Amino acid sequence: MIESYLNPTTTPTNVDQFAELLLSLRVARQKSKDRYRDIKQRRRSLSALERAEIFQKTAGRCHICGGTIEGAWQADHVLAHSGGGTHVSDNYLPAHSLCNNYRWDYSSVEFQQILKLGVWLRTKIERKTHIGKLAAKLYLMHEALRQRRRRA
Repeated sequence: MIESYLNPTTTPTNVDQFAELLLSLRVARQKSKDRYRDIKQRRRSLSALERAEIFQKTAGRCHICGGTIEGAWQADHVLAHSGGGTHVSDNYLPAHSLCNNYRWDYSSVEFQQILKLGVWLRTKIERKTHIGKLAAKLYLMHEALRQRRRRA
């Protein structure tokens, strides 16, 4: 199923296909993580020199959103650690903490679907459509709960 959607011109044509696509992407990601779970790669801290090299790769910009990085940032694995990525400076790019935390270890295809869905939904919210209002309400409730949990 996933292979048929790797071509950006191919799109699911109904709700069931779209749900199947998203589920199959998640299952594939989980299988990849499971393959590497037993391989114990010791994480190591990056040296100040390695962090400086990583930061310069994108001229001080977040590789996920493209925004300027000011202050604290994270070295994000290009190939996720959970997917077999190594702890060498060539496998890192700089990212805002927020961007890196939301990207998780999604595959590029899965992350593209999430981005497309997010942009589509943002437009619905801006236009105050019925689905947009409902989504915004549920999202704000979710965010309020998340903020309360973080304060606790």
